Amino acid sequence: MQSYTIKPAKSVRGEISVPGDKSISHRSIMLGSIARGVTSVRGFLRGEDNLATLGAFRAMGVEVEDDGETLRIKGKGLHGLSEPSDVLDCGNSGTSMRLMTGLLAGQRFFSVLTGDKYLRNRPMKRVIEPLSSMGASIFGRAGGDKAPLAIVGRELAGTAYASKVASAQVKSAILLAGLYAAGETEVTEPHLSRDHSERMLRYFGADVDSFAGGVRVRSGRELEGKDITVPGDISSAAFFMVAALIVPGSELLIRGVGVNPTRTGIIDILTAMGASIELLDRREISGEPVADILVRSSGLHGIEIGGDLVPRAIDEFPVLCVAASCASGRTVISDARELRVKETDRIAAMASNLGKAGVKTVEKEDGMEIWGVERLQGCVAESFGDHRIAMSMLIAGLAAAGDCTVNDIECIATSFPDFIPLLERVAAR
Repeated sequence: MQSYTIKPAKSVRGEISVPGDKSISHRSIMLGSIARGVTSVRGFLRGEDNLATLGAFRAMGVEVEDDGETLRIKGKGLHGLSEPSDVLDCGNSGTSMRLMTGLLAGQRFFSVLTGDKYLRNRPMKRVIEPLSSMGASIFGRAGGDKAPLAIVGRELAGTAYASKVASAQVKSAILLAGLYAAGETEVTEPHLSRDHSERMLRYFGADVDSFAGGVRVRSGRELEGKDITVPGDISSAAFFMVAALIVPGSELLIRGVGVNPTRTGIIDILTAMGASIELLDRREISGEPVADILVRSSGLHGIEIGGDLVPRAIDEFPVLCVAASCASGRTVISDARELRVKETDRIAAMASNLGKAGVKTVEKEDGMEIWGVERLQGCVAESFGDHRIAMSMLIAGLAAAGDCTVNDIECIATSFPDFIPLLERVAAR
């Protein structure tokens, strides 16, 4: 088990770029593989999660050339994938497993999806139940709720599914299955989740309509290969945004970050807490809005966070907890039960780690309360095998009164392999 000790920083300054968006990178492989013609992808995130997706489609007969800068995916068309000769390993990636379950449900072959010990413990019924209502034949452990998942491809029928949770993974799995289902497939959700799938499906030529509260797709239209430039991942940028906010005397420019409105909850929340954040040079690339983000250190204050803000910042809550720990007053997080079933129980994990850093927290079923402190204490924190917990506690260490050690940091490679070198480059001491 590898550990890393981070020392307090005097400031966080400079100009950086962060790796390509993880969600968009996954989807570029999936849609490029089932499109006709060649799809080129620049800015692809070469983290372990995305490489798991890439490996799975190569195992299904998709040829992908990689020169280190650009991927060239030679698409097989909607019905051109081949039955894999072995189990498909999704590693730690819930996005790979859940989205591919939807895509594979309508294929004409048998497949099995598995993952590491953390992924095999995550709930899968949330995608299996709606897919089964479309006629999918999927089997799993624990009554069908846990991987490995065995999928017997078959003909599917369109559905109108009202999701109980705002989850892009659930929505995307159903939409991908809808490409193969007879008629029309519709998904509604209580709050709008990230919309990368519908944006990219539309970009590739799918028959997709978005409407208030949901999205629908109609089958029967082939996808066509496209050129894609993946913007910087706002979830990765969030760590550096919080670092610059909580370390006095900081100013950081993060270039080329995706600012899709379904993902900018982190900016809205931090701004409401008093953060100085500016979006510069707004533009659109490959169907996605992009901007440069300028962040200056700020005095933050506690707020209440809940409702439709939550799905727009669901992956950023661990580092938002760090921001709340450095804010004056109390921050209350509600409507975030989804955090209990991520790579780990992120509510319990952050409450445990922040307690070690001298922060008072109270867990709730759907969130937590955090009382900010004047200065975090140095501590020894645990990642619990979760990349976002590990990176969040390293950010906390920059603003602590003493050194902070984070154990089991190998998981960072799933989404941000160069995180620590980049962090050390902007942290002045």
